[in-house]
Amino acid sequence: MALLRAAWPGAEVAPRAGLEARLWLPDPNDVHVLAAAIAGGADLLLTFNARDFPGHLLAAEALRRAAPDALLMDLWLADPEPVEAAVAEVHGAAERIAAETLDRRALLKRARLPRLGKALDTPRG
Repeated sequence: MALLRAAWPGAEVAPRAGLEARLWLPDPNDVHVLAAAIAGGADLLLTFNARDFPGHLLAAEALRRAAPDALLMDLWLADPEPVEAAVAEVHGAAERIAAETLDRRALLKRARLPRLGKALDTPRG
């Protein structure tokens, strides 16, 4: 947390008093996430957890939900170079940590980013 706070000092938000009390989600342990998104003025909640963040409940708060794989695919389709550079950086870091060569597509699949992994391995033409 200290590293995150140092890197993004203005990114942490505190929901106003009583906000969490009026919110409901299938998993009560996730309500603080929704409250922080509302307090921060977010319009998108990025999560793998679609089950505990139902679209109709998010829409009532003017939020939508996206899965990381779908969001990264949209970003890659709009402008491939920054996404490819970020993936290359993370892939290189993973190989340094593992001290071995890692298959990029398999790594992205394990990270629950299979569509992005497939797209990056498909030649563009």
